[in-house]
Amino acid sequence: MAETVGNGRVRVEWDGVAIDETARQGAARGLGLGAEHVRGVSVDRAPLATAALRNSATASVDAESLTAAVSYDTPYAARQHEELDYHHRTGGPKYLESALASERDVVARLVQAQIRKALGS
Repeated sequence: MAETVGNGRVRVEWDGVAIDETARQGAARGLGLGAEHVRGVSVDRAPLATAALRNSATASVDAESLTAAVSYDTPYAARQHEELDYHHRTGGPKYLESALASERDVVARLVQAQIRKALGS
């Protein structure tokens, strides 16, 4: 909080703990948005045969450790991701890895925007 105290001087009260917690909450929201974004891009790149693989995609966030994850929950998800010799009419290998690589800057901007929003700037 800042207030003018006279003669052009400003008195500022700084609560670093509260600011840190507010920024962390914004970062967690941004990570959630970023994970959902990467999930969506990777789903569009994943092989499509029965849609089971694409439908199994989930995004999650651990706010305590400020980590996010995108995962696929089918018995063959990892193999489909890694096998470069598989050929599909739609989608292909490295669908998650390529989405994360191509969307890295978007995720960073989403996190930054949520931190700024949380801090009121």
